[in-house]
Amino acid sequence: MNINLDDILFRVEKPARYTGGELNSVYKDLNKEHIRFAFCFPDTYEVGMAHLGSRILYHTLNKREDTYCERCFAPWPDMEGLLREKNIPLFTLETKDSLKEFNFLGFTLQYEMSYTNILNMLNMAHITIRASERGEDEPIVMAGGPCAYNPEPLYDIVDFFELGEGEEVMNDVLEVYKKYKGKNKKKEFLREISKIQGVYVPSLYDVTYNEDGTIKEFTPKYEDVPNKVSKRFIANFDGVEFPDEIIVPYTEIVHDRVVLETFRGCTNGCRFCQAGMIYRPVREKSTETLLKQADTLLKSTGYSEISLSSLSICDYSDIQNLIHTLMETHGENKVAVSLPSIRIDAFSVDLIKEIQKVRKTGLTFAPEAGSQRMRDIINKGVTEERVLEAAHSAFEAGWSTIKLYFMIGLPYETIEDVQGIAHLADKVAGEYFKVPKYIRNKGLRVTASTSIFVPKPFTPFQWAPQATMEEVGEKIKAVKLSIESSAVNYNYHESLVSYMEAVFARGDRRLCDVIIKAFEKGAKFDGWSEYFDFDLWMEAMRECNVDGDFYAYRERSYDEILPWDFIDIGVNREYLVRENEKAKKAELTKNCREGCTGCGVNVNFKEGVCFEGALSN
Repeated sequence: MNINLDDILFRVEKPARYTGGELNSVYKDLNKEHIRFAFCFPDTYEVGMAHLGSRILYHTLNKREDTYCERCFAPWPDMEGLLREKNIPLFTLETKDSLKEFNFLGFTLQYEMSYTNILNMLNMAHITIRASERGEDEPIVMAGGPCAYNPEPLYDIVDFFELGEGEEVMNDVLEVYKKYKGKNKKKEFLREISKIQGVYVPSLYDVTYNEDGTIKEFTPKYEDVPNKVSKRFIANFDGVEFPDEIIVPYTEIVHDRVVLETFRGCTNGCRFCQAGMIYRPVREKSTETLLKQADTLLKSTGYSEISLSSLSICDYSDIQNLIHTLMETHGENKVAVSLPSIRIDAFSVDLIKEIQKVRKTGLTFAPEAGSQRMRDIINKGVTEERVLEAAHSAFEAGWSTIKLYFMIGLPYETIEDVQGIAHLADKVAGEYFKVPKYIRNKGLRVTASTSIFVPKPFTPFQWAPQATMEEVGEKIKAVKLSIESSAVNYNYHESLVSYMEAVFARGDRRLCDVIIKAFEKGAKFDGWSEYFDFDLWMEAMRECNVDGDFYAYRERSYDEILPWDFIDIGVNREYLVRENEKAKKAELTKNCREGCTGCGVNVNFKEGVCFEGALSN
């Protein structure tokens, strides 16, 4: 498709979002027969290009000679307006071809509030929104990512979902597709791939409801369609495909650096954390592999910063050696190493001194809760003493700014618990003044940030009601009024967006009509405060006879059928129930590295082998 963007790009805020042509982009001969795959990220270029999973799949699919994977991101409203005005369909960056010309559109579901952007991207490419009405000549729409673990709100928009790690699943799907390409047999193709581990095809299942609105039954329509869909995971993580080249954007993106994925999974067992459950078992890459990947990526990109990525980076079994070797090898070239949010009980003074040798990167601790009672309820397993000790060590090492992340609205939480957030932030600031003046740096600033807890599927809190907007407002006010130190800055999120996130996180098929209705009313970029319209969503739910409170504020019983119960993530339901009951008593569960806690993943996914085999270098 030949389109001229010259008279458009100079009129938009950030034209580099739409040009393509970046270093390490992949270009293939369109005269050759390819399965054409468009990887679609339902948010801006800056957000999507920072997503490691997108980079991995782009690399993995383009390694196939029979497949050409291109990229597409949600255009900002200024660009959307011009594309619609000029009647230019939404296109990929590599070839500028319309999304409608592709065999597959693959959306990643990182955040519930990006769902309307999926509909908008389909609409901008003149693709039918409802899967049940989409023609044989239109692309097959698939989706994956963490939100796919409750796929039901998108059941009539997405043709199939991939549950688990996509590097292997997608290859299996494409191998099947080669038999059907060009034969107008979409239903037959979907029926066949439903047998692949990790693939869910919603059109092959029926759902019925009880009079009270809960699910009565979830059943496959055909005998050869599985009752349960098991997530897919890669046992040999050290040998998994990883890019030796990543695209280097022309414009700044959210995380503009080399990212090394050290391991997948987590052993901490935090009861609020969906990722800690769905990404089990833990599998590490060896230090040798990571050092090779760092060397290759620094050379192929020109970046001068490496970020080590995982759910809990300090749990990497060889973290001290890895960081020391990276600094020793690349420090003379002024390559910095940065770490994501650090679990405080794994914090090390030696570690922090090592990474500041080149330049200081941000330092973020995540106590998650202000009181010890709440930290025990969520199984955080860190004490106030340890938090203050870590802060003191950081100030001694030269840091003067620290960020602290907390949640409010957790199950079984009181006003006294949230006031503890302010008290702890004040005490962290106080540690600065315990460090001798000649050691500490000037400019003390402690930022305490709170997000609103949203109960998610496959966590011990999946049955819990979300805190109401009124309760959240009272708790935010309590934190504000309790902060005494002038060095503490308090950031918090609005509760309206979190309410909608909670509705979709635990929603069922009836919400699909709501998403479509909201989109028709103009909803898009709902994760961006300047575009989120709560009243619009309320109108959409009323017109669809859907009560948002039913999904957000209702406590579920253990015997209720939940919309995602047909998915097997390897962690037993009994374990989640047991953890929720322990939360009510503020009882801790040990870290998996200290011995198996009986979550079930060892039994259900034996080839993963938690933890000796998975954690060895």
